Amino acid sequence: MENLYPWIKALHIAAFSAWMAGMWYLPRLFVYHADTAPGSAPSELFKVMERRLLLAIATPAMVVTWLAGIALASGAGLWGEGWLHVKLSAVVLLTAVHGLLAGHVRRFAADERPRPARWYRIVNEVPTVLFLVIVVVAVIRPWT
Repeated sequence: MENLYPWIKALHIAAFSAWMAGMWYLPRLFVYHADTAPGSAPSELFKVMERRLLLAIATPAMVVTWLAGIALASGAGLWGEGWLHVKLSAVVLLTAVHGLLAGHVRRFAADERPRPARWYRIVNEVPTVLFLVIVVVAVIRPWT
């Protein structure tokens, strides 16, 4: 595992970066999609963009982030570290936000307009806050 650790860590960081790209971009798409007429050409384009972003980028990146993170924590024996518990809590919350956004992709695909554009502008900030918590805790490692 010692030889693989830096490779798994690089994979973890790359996957987390891709996941965050999806978590930042999906709500932005929703901001614009919320103001389109159901069935219109722009609405149909947003549906394709949202589905592809979720299914081809964000969800696979989330899965790889989780798997690589579990491998790293297990390989380095970090499960008892306080900082990891805080980081994992933020990752669980980010996963819940991912699920929330996936639900909105499905609702927009059904031509629903679940929330106004302003709501998505606010939701767009949640992944940023969680991102900052995850990165700061992973780098600084307080509570060791």
